[in-house]
Amino acid sequence: MKIERANIVMPFGHDTVGTKVLDGTSFLGILEKAVATYDFASQRVPGQGFITLPREATQFVSSGIGRRSDKPEDYVARIHRGRVGLFLRREHAAPVEGVAVVVYTATAYLSDPDVAGDVAEVERIQTSNATHIVVAVLAFAGPKPPLGLFTFVRNLTGANKEALVWTADEIRAKAQEILAYEEAWAVVSD
Repeated sequence: MKIERANIVMPFGHDTVGTKVLDGTSFLGILEKAVATYDFASQRVPGQGFITLPREATQFVSSGIGRRSDKPEDYVARIHRGRVGLFLRREHAAPVEGVAVVVYTATAYLSDPDVAGDVAEVERIQTSNATHIVVAVLAFAGPKPPLGLFTFVRNLTGANKEALVWTADEIRAKAQEILAYEEAWAVVSD
């Protein structure tokens, strides 16, 4: 098994928006054990996994969210995924309650609509001999975080295969959950 990070995965960097991995070596050791026992074939979209890590992983990450504030000084402007946004300062991050990682098999990752059109990323993954790709790291607090609003809309427009099988009732329920969450919580940044 060889785990590689998707080109959009930023939690391992110095200046990070959202979840931050504080100790990469320890974190990846826990992740490797979890990936080795995960059943990727039985997922709704085979090869796309949402892996909840054991409690011990919480000590190696900083939460990606904090309680929304009405004080402008609690926020910083950052560029994230090509767009400028306001983010709660990391010092206001909520204590980590759980950690999950979105991991795809290499086959599922390379067939994802967002990846398939990225020639450089496809080549990078193919030459890496990776078997699994980390797509997202989520250290969360409070209620279980739904998809981010921007990601939700992108998925609905064809950026993720799972969204193609969502029913209208599932879409409405997800939208209500996202709005309630966004009113109470904000993403943090360094």
